[in-house]
Amino acid sequence: MIPLRDNITTRGRPWMMYLILAANVGIFLYQLGLPVSELYEMVEVYGVVPARIESPFLLLFPSQWSAFVPLVSSQFLHGGWLHLGSNMLYLWIFGDDVECSMGSLRFLLFYLLTGIAGNLAHVLANLGSTTPTIGASGAVAGILGAYLLSFPHARVMTLVPLGFFLTVVEIPALIFLGFWFVLQLLSGVSAVVGSESVAWWAHVGGFAAGMFLILWFRRNVPRPPTRRPMRGREAFGDGTGHGSRYR
Repeated sequence: MIPLRDNITTRGRPWMMYLILAANVGIFLYQLGLPVSELYEMVEVYGVVPARIESPFLLLFPSQWSAFVPLVSSQFLHGGWLHLGSNMLYLWIFGDDVECSMGSLRFLLFYLLTGIAGNLAHVLANLGSTTPTIGASGAVAGILGAYLLSFPHARVMTLVPLGFFLTVVEIPALIFLGFWFVLQLLSGVSAVVGSESVAWWAHVGGFAAGMFLILWFRRNVPRPPTRRPMRGREAFGDGTGHGSRYR
């Protein structure tokens, strides 16, 4: 399922979401300009490698703080256009409403904390792994968890494949995001016994952290959706590396 838009009317401009999106795109374009050897080195240095973190709880001690940097830097690296595009699509659709519910500076802190939580969940599920993990999915999953609690009655216009055809369906956010989370959880459980290129537990950890942290970060009770139900073309508005795990 591919979300196209929701029916929440955003109050104000989500400037921090714009900046985060621009930072991700800008860094990815920088990655594309690197020689392959330098790109692999960048992913190894700034991606999360579980084997380098003896225990997530040791990060509380200053001697382990050097391992903290990849927990943040990895959130701004991506492994390809599809990887980047899927993360930024979800950030664009759901991030603006979450930011406006808490304010820009708190949104930035919230985004980074849920991304760190997602990374730590991945580390706990893959202790000893030497494969670097990159991607914004942990933080984006945190936004989805926050959205689920803040706007459960919103509706999401969604592109759904039906065999060889595609159809657009309006799905309640509670169902859309609930299905998304269950899918990540089941994928994470099944990945325990096999080789996977997706860090599913980072999604699960980020989502759970978002549901928890939104209780403290939002500054007001969000209003219910104010747009009328989406119909037909109105739903579209104006018409308008190597060996790494992706999130």
